[in-house]
Amino acid sequence: MAERSVGLQAWIDRLNQAELPALAAVVQDLHRLSQADRASVQQLADVLLRDASLTAKVLRVGNSVYYNPSQETIRTISRAIVLIGFDNVRLIGMSVSLIDSLLTKVPREQLQMLLARSFHAAVQARNIAGYVLTKHQEEVFIAALLNQVGELAFWGCGGEQADELADALEQPGVVEEEAVRQVLGTSFRQLTMGLVKSWNLGEIASLAHGSNPADPAVRAVNLGVRISEAALEGWDSPAMEVLVKQLAEFTGISSEDALKQILESAEETVKVAATFGASKLCSLIPNTDPEQIKLQQQERKARLLQPDLLVLQQALQDLGMLASQKGDVGLILDTLLKGLHDGAGLERVMLAVLADGQTRFRAKRVVGDGTQSWLNDFQLPASQAEQPHLFSYVLRNREALWMGVPASYNLNELVTLPMRQLLGQGMFFIAPVLAGTREIGVLYADCRLSGRALKHEQFVAFQRFTQLTGRCLDALSKR
Repeated sequence: MAERSVGLQAWIDRLNQAELPALAAVVQDLHRLSQADRASVQQLADVLLRDASLTAKVLRVGNSVYYNPSQETIRTISRAIVLIGFDNVRLIGMSVSLIDSLLTKVPREQLQMLLARSFHAAVQARNIAGYVLTKHQEEVFIAALLNQVGELAFWGCGGEQADELADALEQPGVVEEEAVRQVLGTSFRQLTMGLVKSWNLGEIASLAHGSNPADPAVRAVNLGVRISEAALEGWDSPAMEVLVKQLAEFTGISSEDALKQILESAEETVKVAATFGASKLCSLIPNTDPEQIKLQQQERKARLLQPDLLVLQQALQDLGMLASQKGDVGLILDTLLKGLHDGAGLERVMLAVLADGQTRFRAKRVVGDGTQSWLNDFQLPASQAEQPHLFSYVLRNREALWMGVPASYNLNELVTLPMRQLLGQGMFFIAPVLAGTREIGVLYADCRLSGRALKHEQFVAFQRFTQLTGRCLDALSKR
């Protein structure tokens, strides 16, 4: 096991000396050039030319349509500086270094989400600055980009402690700041401030963390960061409405134009991320197409769905009471789906019952984003000798299964093409629903919207809910 880092200084030392020394050096040198009154083209070229890979990537970005619409070929850093500007080349160098340092390994979801948000904040902030500043727009971009560099560095380089924090943050009722402090021995904000101080980024730190809130550059950074966060809640969210008004007041444009500016900046961010070689982030930047907005909101909601022990326990208790009181079938099924979805944190749940004279399975109740279509589309023959499938197998063998783990690999052939077309691929739970000895149907659940692996506790809850539902339905049939 790797040695644990605990406390602010331990993390700064680890990130600077072991994990990100190249990034620290490039960021320091490029920032130093912004402070010099007479920084030369050659000085900037010298910083970038130290790393052949960085040089190649800066030239590739410099030759992109985004930065070089005339498409005049750029073969040297000095030519790039002449054609697209000193500050632009410096900004490209810093951005590419950040991406290279953090996205070279297999990046975890938290890092990709945060880096996408950082780029979005940076583009929003720079474009806002364009309304109120005649220069220093590149500084505003970099300040917003590095606004959460401590958290970025942790998720990129935190190793086993990052795994530990990711697990801790999935626990129901967790307070994020307390969990972070427990694992790191410091906060993400302190880590960011510590890194920018050790990298001598005094001016960047003051822009990013608001030492002078009246400064237009500070306000631009702050608005950019907050817009990137509010966008995750939706372009029509209450938080975004407030920010649109603040942007309109700050820049002197109408609210309609302010929202238009924000949406155009989001679209521009996708181009910027792709130009900088971070195309894997593009899908994480909130989309401005109405259909895509809806889809992204569903995916984010699924990612955020966490087990809730109180809801789970209440649903189990309610089912127990319904079994003894012989409650109606609608209430029984509502309680079942609520317990599995909101309680156990299973993203998609379906009860498929035997219908049409018990000749086929049809979806009776569903919950989860994208499942409504199953009510019309999902059906499987109850018995099919030429192509047996898992739904019939489970009901016949009275067996709950966790598919996608080694213990069930021998049954993979029973997951037929029609099933995969209707439900997708990946792990899932499946169990028979029986009222005494009478066959009712099959219960199905997965977490495929976010792609998270299913957990043992969820399978235990799934089995328990299935059994209790059977007892309720059996009691109901004997009324």
